[in-house]
Amino acid sequence: MMYPYLTLGDGTEVVHSELIDDELGGRVLVHFERPGRNGFDSVRFELPSYDMEVWEGGFSEEELQSLREFLASNAHLLFRYAAEGGLKIA
Repeated sequence: MMYPYLTLGDGTEVVHSELIDDELGGRVLVHFERPGRNGFDSVRFELPSYDMEVWEGGFSEEELQSLREFLASNAHLLFRYAAEGGLKIA
């Protein structure tokens, strides 16, 4: 299951998985997607490794670096909300 996290200023939607238990203490998948000229630009990162998988479209290298920085600043919250079943908004 994927949970909404937030929408960035350029319209990129950020969603995350539930906490995926593994032998290393858990991981979270974080997906970024925005409308593009020919469909969608999509990329997925896995935390805590920061491994990346580009699905379609194209984020520039500069944009990917910005997303990595975003993840570094938000990883603790993403793990927390993943463990709690998503962000609870009234």
